[in-house]
Amino acid sequence: MITVYSSFFFFFLLISSVHSTPTISFSPQTLNRSGDTVTIKWSGVESPSDLDWLGIYSPPESPHDHFIGYKFLSDSPDWQSGSGSISLPLTNLRSDYSFRIFHWTQSEINPKHKDHDHNPLPGTLHLLTESNRLTFRFSANRPEQIHLSYTDTVNEMRVMFVTGDGEERLARYGEVKERLDKTAPARGVSYEKERMCHAPANTTIGWRDPGWTFDAVMESLKPGVKYYYQVGSEAKGWSEIHSFVSRNEDSDKTLAFMFGDMGCSTPYRTFIRGEDESLSTVKWILRDIEALSEDKAAIVSHIGDISYARGYSWIWDEFFTQIEPIASKTPYHVCIGNHEYDWPMQPWKPDWAAYVYGKDSGGECGVPYSVKFNMPGNSSEAKVRNLYYSYDMGSVHFVYISTETDFLEGGKQYSFIKSDLESVNRSKTPFVVVQGHRPMYTTSTKGSDVAVRVKMIEHLEPLFVKNNVTVALWGHVHRYERFCPISNNTCGMRWHGSPVHLVIGMAGKETQPIWEPRPNHPDVPIFPQPARSMYRGGEFGYIRLVANKERLTLSYVGNHDGEVHDKVEILASGEVISGSSVDGEDSRFESKSEFAVLWYVEGASVMVLGVVLGYLIGFFSRKKKETGSSSTGRWIQVKNEEET
Repeated sequence: MITVYSSFFFFFLLISSVHSTPTISFSPQTLNRSGDTVTIKWSGVESPSDLDWLGIYSPPESPHDHFIGYKFLSDSPDWQSGSGSISLPLTNLRSDYSFRIFHWTQSEINPKHKDHDHNPLPGTLHLLTESNRLTFRFSANRPEQIHLSYTDTVNEMRVMFVTGDGEERLARYGEVKERLDKTAPARGVSYEKERMCHAPANTTIGWRDPGWTFDAVMESLKPGVKYYYQVGSEAKGWSEIHSFVSRNEDSDKTLAFMFGDMGCSTPYRTFIRGEDESLSTVKWILRDIEALSEDKAAIVSHIGDISYARGYSWIWDEFFTQIEPIASKTPYHVCIGNHEYDWPMQPWKPDWAAYVYGKDSGGECGVPYSVKFNMPGNSSEAKVRNLYYSYDMGSVHFVYISTETDFLEGGKQYSFIKSDLESVNRSKTPFVVVQGHRPMYTTSTKGSDVAVRVKMIEHLEPLFVKNNVTVALWGHVHRYERFCPISNNTCGMRWHGSPVHLVIGMAGKETQPIWEPRPNHPDVPIFPQPARSMYRGGEFGYIRLVANKERLTLSYVGNHDGEVHDKVEILASGEVISGSSVDGEDSRFESKSEFAVLWYVEGASVMVLGVVLGYLIGFFSRKKKETGSSSTGRWIQVKNEEET
């Protein structure tokens, strides 16, 4: 009898091991804040396929095909054993998460069911197991996604943040971290799915509750002073304490970090491709910001194609979580791009632009962009705001324009640009920098944008030339390109009447353009660099702008090493010094003369030393330019970093 029972028990164990039930668990059970990591473990997956996948869901009751994202179990090194684990950071979406494991095989791939990157979306027929709910400790209450911006008043700073409910919140701030004795009420707004204009933004796959966006203005700030602040309420809890340096209208120093087309990275696969290079852009800019001394202000300019959410609303949450380390310290200014606004029924779509403005916003039609940002000025069209505005910082007048809405002569935006440029006080701000998304000049040959460039040159360039715009910065093309001082497609010798144009859409988006081919061989993939294009490169990165009243310097910082790869110096007198030597240049501010002179020379004795150092560095730099430049001594063409 004992032998029979032993045989039966052995057989039961054998059957159990062969037909084990898959299990899933995770730890910790509760996360504190966005960016905290959860580890998901599973076991008991029979005959594992390299296409078996882990679905990430929020809210937990979402249908199987309405995932936030997914990871293949094969991302775990032990997946073939039927067990494994995956760790990933999660963003607080103001609802719980859950995880599901599905079995999926090659024979079940639906070639018609693909994501934006043309990968087949995973199948949901065979659910193996589902987890319990993961929660965030502060869930809907904790303010997150904190970001700053200027207002139209110099002694103010706007702060915006997101929570899960619309109950009362405020900002409290002060000059001492332990005594935040001033308060500013925060106004909360939200939006519904019905405000979206097209799929996927107005469908259950793309839509998630966006929470409430709060907006508070910290007033009566002293110029050039470091302030501490936090947002929230006693009832619902407070954020961590952050800091910023207020604007100083008496200073002529300007520092800006500028780029377009960044997007964000996600720790999972989803319906759209994430921009992993955006992580490096944020990393190097944060390095630069943290290198500044206590009383040095800076700004960030992101000129269109902000998050690339394209109708999948949680990508906005991922984006703001990613930029919070810089945007909570430094005003973060934006202008609208095609991936925030364009949709088939947009109100301004002239005949010549029939193939220009499509459905790139994924049905968002500017709504999340308008709610989540609040820029200076009060421009709007079809209930979309933050279209065009301007402000001064130091010696630079910054202008932001919209290339997605009417910019032609006779329209509201044209009138704003004309009036704004004509009213610039050049004794206070000798340099004017205009920014917009689609470029007026580029050697990329994306055919659908040609009509826009023609109209911009016809309508906007005369305003730029007449009013001596110094620099025009554009995105949309996902590479870096710098032009000579140019007007009417002709290079000039000085920026007076010929602005310096740069394309800076290289902050993260990975799709790359095709350059302009030879006119007599348009179908041959040979792309010579035209004389008007002084430098173009394929490296991701951003622009660092440093200025005082005598000089404005633009440096192209590459993401692979954080070093300067191209530089142009623009003098108030009109000279443009192109392609200054940057080989081996140290990217740290305090190590180079321009930053030492503009930012770190303080006190009388130090000023004397700065003058001496500036003279010596200027002497040797000038000698190097004289020996390495052409006979014109004005600007020279420099190397092309185009990869072969």
